[in-house]
Amino acid sequence: MPLIALTGGIASGKSTIARRLAERGAVIVDADQIVRDVQSPGSPVLDAIAARFGAEMIDASGALDRAALGARVFGDDEALAALNAIVHPAVRDESQRRFAEAFEADADAVVVYDVPLLVEARVDDPWDLIVVADAPASVRLDRLVSLRGMSADDAERRIAAQVPDDERRAIADIVIDTSGTMDGTLRQTDAAWERIAAR
Repeated sequence: MPLIALTGGIASGKSTIARRLAERGAVIVDADQIVRDVQSPGSPVLDAIAARFGAEMIDASGALDRAALGARVFGDDEALAALNAIVHPAVRDESQRRFAEAFEADADAVVVYDVPLLVEARVDDPWDLIVVADAPASVRLDRLVSLRGMSADDAERRIAAQVPDDERRAIADIVIDTSGTMDGTLRQTDAAWERIAAR
């Protein structure tokens, strides 16, 4: 029952790797989707965010205003820590539930947790392998600007808000260099899958 952590900085190519692993048969548990789910309208997490950061964090439909919350916490370490203290425990509980559900459905499943904040929040969990999507900050900044339409300043702030790349590489069992071609990334991912499947 391999439980694999897949992590990487923003715009590191992590989603491309996750899609390829899913094609090879992995069950992907997406931390970002879990965050959205636990922050859904009417949830205890959303209520706690509104209580801590103000009712203006909730839009007219009752959903989280992600842009407003992002503007509030990025660049403010204290605010970001407060947000993480609200969100991370709920995400941990829900991810554990989804891991268990996947293994109950198939005892031989390979479950991959696609999680951007592994170093910050989950590095000490009992992962069988940690896979890191790796690309230089300059490459990721270019992707954020050219592919996601961010301003250079906003992209730099997002990258700076995450842990340094060397901290991710330091915990990796497998590093996939995503700075080259798509084919190169997929070949490395296939090789990682063979190593995972052999466990």
